[in-house]
Amino acid sequence: MPETKSVAAECLGVKVPASRFLNETRIERINAARYEGQEIAGALHVTGPKDVVLEIGAGLGIVGAVVAKNAKPKSVTSFEANPELVPEIEALYALNRLGKKISLRNQILISAPDRPESMPFHIRSSYLGSSLLNPTERPSTVVDVPTADFAEVCAETGATVLIMDIEGGELELLRHADLSQFRAVVLEFHPEAYEIAGMRECKGILNAAGFEKVNEKSTRTVWTCLRPDS
Repeated sequence: MPETKSVAAECLGVKVPASRFLNETRIERINAARYEGQEIAGALHVTGPKDVVLEIGAGLGIVGAVVAKNAKPKSVTSFEANPELVPEIEALYALNRLGKKISLRNQILISAPDRPESMPFHIRSSYLGSSLLNPTERPSTVVDVPTADFAEVCAETGATVLIMDIEGGELELLRHADLSQFRAVVLEFHPEAYEIAGMRECKGILNAAGFEKVNEKSTRTVWTCLRPDS
């Protein structure tokens, strides 16, 4: 039988198993629903039972699990590039019995037409800093992670809500992505990766695609967006 992990924290009904990625501060934030709180609040605001969710950048799995449990969409498909996080995410899904509602893929989603079969991913001491990007050449362990085509995944899943937190990779994905099938987007920007000009470009792409910011569920670096007719 698989090992049963002890519960270290709980966020909006989702139990979080103990792992080496949790510290006292992070546990406190999870319990108070402040860990990725802006993303969670935005996602719960726009997601309903008729939706299919595509989550890019699952992290510890908490955001997708909270959405799956509380908003009750038809399904959630989550992507996480960091292979070290995969066992922790799967343990969280199993602990909360979400296996039929949410699935995980250890792949990098690419929207550009010249997609490689795999890409280097930088794993750092903190999983929060792990990323496709390494502009300052910080120390990291580099692993090759397989890719998947964004358009193909969108067609396969029929996703209507996009949740994305990929530590700076969002700018390149948005530049080539067809967002027409989504009625809502929740996105965290990372200006430290592409400066203010890059963040403005991301926001401009969303606006040009027909999305409007939900002001009460958005901040400077986390936007919750809806199409006006949603």
